[in-house]
Amino acid sequence: MSIYNKINAGFSLGAATPVTSGIEDVVYIFNQDDIMLTFDSTNPLIVTGLTSVATAKVYKFEGTNNSFNTVSKLAKTQVGPRYTEEIDFNIAGLSVDVKAQLMAMGYGRVCAIAVNNYKDGDSAIELFGVVNGLIVTEAERNAADEALEGGYKIKLTNPDKLREPYPPRAVSIAPANGTASYASTLAAIEDLVA
Repeated sequence: MSIYNKINAGFSLGAATPVTSGIEDVVYIFNQDDIMLTFDSTNPLIVTGLTSVATAKVYKFEGTNNSFNTVSKLAKTQVGPRYTEEIDFNIAGLSVDVKAQLMAMGYGRVCAIAVNNYKDGDSAIELFGVVNGLIVTEAERNAADEALEGGYKIKLTNPDKLREPYPPRAVSIAPANGTASYASTLAAIEDLVA
């Protein structure tokens, strides 16, 4: 009996470019229905295009001092592997506008793009929540918390019982006439930022 997926390559740890932990202090978030995704025809783990639906935008959230984090956890299920994806970040503010955005991310489904500190691999930029989206599952504010200066701690993760069928996708977008690179991918994302 044949299995659905088969390994097709090996890998080794790189001594010249060792893995670096963490992500940059920025995350790009967009409504799941607002951006159309294009995938590599031979590899569904690679997103090769982001296209705005009508005048939709990508929203950029910036932080400082390693205030953002991503997690992808494998869960074995009866129908195969599934992945729980999470993005944690802090918001230094509590205005009505901040609260409105938190409410929107709690009810609507969003996708999020994170930029890894490790830039040598083909997954320097990753997309979370591609199939089932992400929602705010935790929004905690402790007014006396000196570490956050009374701001919010936010967790975006998959809705209940809706894990992702793939790990976070690599984002690799080529310019109009050229080869995809870290710079061209970041430029394509920034072009969609509100």
